[in-house]
Amino acid sequence: MEENKARRVVDALRELGTDAHLAHVGVYQFGITVKLVDGREAVWDSDDTATLEAQVMRNGMLVGFVPDIEGSDAFTEEQVIDAIVRTDYDAPIATRKMTAPTPAPALAKEGGLFRRFRDGFRYK
Repeated sequence: MEENKARRVVDALRELGTDAHLAHVGVYQFGITVKLVDGREAVWDSDDTATLEAQVMRNGMLVGFVPDIEGSDAFTEEQVIDAIVRTDYDAPIATRKMTAPTPAPALAKEGGLFRRFRDGFRYK
């Protein structure tokens, strides 16, 4: 996923109350990490492919995954956000919920006041 797109998706997820973070998974390779309530985390779209998928990890070990979402190579940012929010991570092979959960209170944007300084002014 392109860095600025990943950053915008993370910001939108945090506005919906989802504990999302920008994942730096390689040189110029970015994804989205969603912290789950039981110590697991879902790492979305970190393998630099066109489709949207995720690995669910606990303590560095793979404990589940979200298979490629059909048609996700043409998703808009809003559709990516909806897909991440509606995912049910309870089973080893995650599924999508029919309806989105109610939004939780918004979380602050990552980086705070010095966000652009720390990131080298790479975005607007």
